[in-house]
Amino acid sequence: MVAVAIAKRFAGFTLDVGWEAERSVVGLFGPSGAGKTLTLQCLAGLIRPDAGRIVVDGRVFFDAAAGVDLPPQRRRIGYVFQGYALFPHLTVARNVAFGLRDRPRPERARRAAEVIERLGLGGLEHRYPRELSGGQRQRVALGRALAIDPALLLLDEPLSALDAPLRRALRDELREVLTGWGTAAVVVTHDFTEAYRLADRIVVYAGGRVIQSAPRAQLLWQPASESVARIIGIRNILHGVVLKAAPDRIQLRWRGQTLEAVNSPSRAYLPPPATPIAFSIRPEYVRLIRKDRGAPDPAHHMNLMQGRIVDELDLGTTWNLKMRLDEPGEPAQGGYDLEVEVPRLVYEILEIDRDRVWQLSIHRGSIQVLPA
Repeated sequence: MVAVAIAKRFAGFTLDVGWEAERSVVGLFGPSGAGKTLTLQCLAGLIRPDAGRIVVDGRVFFDAAAGVDLPPQRRRIGYVFQGYALFPHLTVARNVAFGLRDRPRPERARRAAEVIERLGLGGLEHRYPRELSGGQRQRVALGRALAIDPALLLLDEPLSALDAPLRRALRDELREVLTGWGTAAVVVTHDFTEAYRLADRIVVYAGGRVIQSAPRAQLLWQPASESVARIIGIRNILHGVVLKAAPDRIQLRWRGQTLEAVNSPSRAYLPPPATPIAFSIRPEYVRLIRKDRGAPDPAHHMNLMQGRIVDELDLGTTWNLKMRLDEPGEPAQGGYDLEVEVPRLVYEILEIDRDRVWQLSIHRGSIQVLPA
């Protein structure tokens, strides 16, 4: 268990955060300057908070009220820095063994060899960092951090310096290592895909505060607010008015349309009619109605509407379509109302490049009500 409740004040910025997580991988996610790396440095003992408490697996690392502040070397923290920060003049074996300097030489050699073998670095012991691939350097940095058998592993933007193809490959490799090793870890990133792939729980930071902490799937499908939804990159965030609400469904009025959603914001609180409300519609869940199969079937095609494609973007395997509804008034998102994402094959089969007017169907379960 990792429990963090700390405050640190600087001129123009205050970090005041609290979150807890079981022994797993935690992702600290949010925009640059939100306080993620600062939290990591407080966990490591590199920066002393002004107030609060840090506890890892029952050990108190920091407690301002009790006057406890363990130095970094007593916290048994493994730290993987941006760009890995390997020592260029040391071999793989000596880099991995660097944190074991206080142990007898035979024990250092045995532990380094064990870590090198487990991370698939066998045969590279005598190479220098400049002679390694990006993936090998990542594993050496992880090995150096893991060799001390840390109580907690900290990773600060571990993939930020890599190009996109290598980053994707090493992200999956890093997840495999973290899962296989079983050490509690905290990963800092401002890439939501990276946070979702690496972490079991994601803590969302904004302006030095935590605005949501949740298991990754819950965060993706149940963001706590409109601001969380925007930070994690959810598209089609819209605003409507409640028509009626029940524990199992809610009806909204939006752009002249009556929409029904089956995920009400809360069973404990049902918004009364005429309450303004925010909601989102995932672009990949909007369906275009085929014109060669007769009229839409109300039993299968829910929340029907019609619009025109006013812009599109080729994303390679998919197409992103921007639709403006056939309703008077200003579009909901500047020049358009909805983003729709379709596979490339569907785009080609339906000849969307030639036909720009379509009926749309939105499943009730894909309309996500956002709590106020």
